Amino acid sequence: MQKTLLQGKYKKILAAVEKELVCSAHNIEHIFRVYNTALKIAKSEKKVDMEVLKSAILLHDIARVKEDADKTGSTCHAEESAKMSEVILKDLDYSQDKIKKIQNCIRSHRYKTNNRPESIEAKILFDADKIDSLGAIVIMRAGMWLGKNGCDIFPKVPFKKYIKDNLVGGKIGGRIKNPSLHNIFYEHEIKNKKLPSLMYTKMGKKVAEERLKFVTIFLDRLKKEAEGLL
Repeated sequence: MQKTLLQGKYKKILAAVEKELVCSAHNIEHIFRVYNTALKIAKSEKKVDMEVLKSAILLHDIARVKEDADKTGSTCHAEESAKMSEVILKDLDYSQDKIKKIQNCIRSHRYKTNNRPESIEAKILFDADKIDSLGAIVIMRAGMWLGKNGCDIFPKVPFKKYIKDNLVGGKIGGRIKNPSLHNIFYEHEIKNKKLPSLMYTKMGKKVAEERLKFVTIFLDRLKKEAEGLL
């Protein structure tokens, strides 16, 4: 998706989102990728409300920067994004029914919450968003994130100790306390390996499985190169 391809209300939504997104890992390029992936998945599904889907995609991460800036860990960007979207959508004359459906998609796109996607639009957004956490693109995203937070490439402590010391509650699914202690290997164990099993659509699962294989091969090679084996 390119900005020039968005017209009318979608172009206006994108303009509002761009003002809020400055996080390098969840910038407007992430929105574009999720948009493209979601629309491809939508073609394999039936009775998809494209207005709801497109609007939810554009708005799903609008509060991401607010979450990142909250050191208390109390801000959920999915919940906050849903709240922020209401004002934008009302100004564009969306019906209350459409707004509610879009908000439900946004609230349920995050896998670390108890909100589960129920509508087909919500399931497509969920899958497309998670797919962007796998494959070649996640290697680039991880590099940007690690550089921003001054992280080491390789783990410094065993995985179980990392979970206990650096994730809220000492369990997988808890928010990262100190980003500088994180790295792509921990992320792979915590999140990436799970994603294919979490997909809701047939196409989403297929794409996620293929991308996970790529990341696994890449990380295995990275470790071998660091050990001088390749």
